[in-house]
Amino acid sequence: MNKIIVSRTDSIGDVLLTLPVCAWLKERFPTLKIIFLGKEYTRQISEAYTIIDEFLSEEELLNLPTSQRIALLQADAILHVFPNKIIASLAKKAKVPLRIGTSHRAFHLLTCNKRVSFTRKKSELHEAQLNFNLLKPLGLSTIPELQALQQYTRYFQVKPIELPEILSTIDLKKAIILHPKSKGSALEWPVESYLSLTVELIKRQIPVLFTGTKEEGNFFRQMLPSHPLVVDTSGHLSLAQLILLISKVNGLVACSTGPYHLAGFCGIRAVGLFSEKRPIHPGRWHALGKNSTWITFDENCPNCRKRKNCLCIEQIPVSKVLNALLSNA
Repeated sequence: MNKIIVSRTDSIGDVLLTLPVCAWLKERFPTLKIIFLGKEYTRQISEAYTIIDEFLSEEELLNLPTSQRIALLQADAILHVFPNKIIASLAKKAKVPLRIGTSHRAFHLLTCNKRVSFTRKKSELHEAQLNFNLLKPLGLSTIPELQALQQYTRYFQVKPIELPEILSTIDLKKAIILHPKSKGSALEWPVESYLSLTVELIKRQIPVLFTGTKEEGNFFRQMLPSHPLVVDTSGHLSLAQLILLISKVNGLVACSTGPYHLAGFCGIRAVGLFSEKRPIHPGRWHALGKNSTWITFDENCPNCRKRKNCLCIEQIPVSKVLNALLSNA
């Protein structure tokens, strides 16, 4: 192969957990050109991963006339990591010779000529491992151990960019990022618990940086303590700035959301807060990275085991999160 398109048109965390697939492809096919097809807001992630040769924006692609769409999708193969009916149909129209997707999507019966049968929802594998199933038509014989995938985070290279003035007085090397919200993509630890954690951190003279979108900041901004060591950056950072900021701090706390996975790839102490309910449990979704960890309230929670609606994540003690941040710090 000379060129392959890896298509994952969904969120930040999902994109990050697809990057090891790109690294495996480059190892097996060193001269291969890898084009990552994703949503525009994930562009900076692909551009920070040195394995990827080119980023193709889904939004830009779909705004073009059909003839130009087909021209941009000219490749030897396309890997539909995230099933996308429109992209799958376009790849077939572009006559991409090898079109790989899961067999668990009806539209792939008409659009993919290599369909791999595997289930995500009931699997015991990590999300990053599950993505490797789609490489079987390209010669993969066994799914790599999760530990082996950690090596692929080393290709994530953060680009320098100017940070907002509000961070100029903060010693970022000592700082902890708290990211309380998830745009509804995950069960969340209460904001009140993040505020209690903030109090414990500033007692120890540790700067605390809150991150999130402008809308998320509106939810918690008025509750933040007025203290020179507490800075609210919500709504002030581009994704590129957020990535750089995460790479410079000591640690981050969040639920199962994009910034938690970014922290893992940046190699800082990444503390993820989870429920044990499947399929949203940490065994499936914890961050890659040598310094990433995760916390649940009760790994044997009976409601989670029965897959009932359960908010046990809200009961995770502040002291447990604090200890995860400070242990061997």
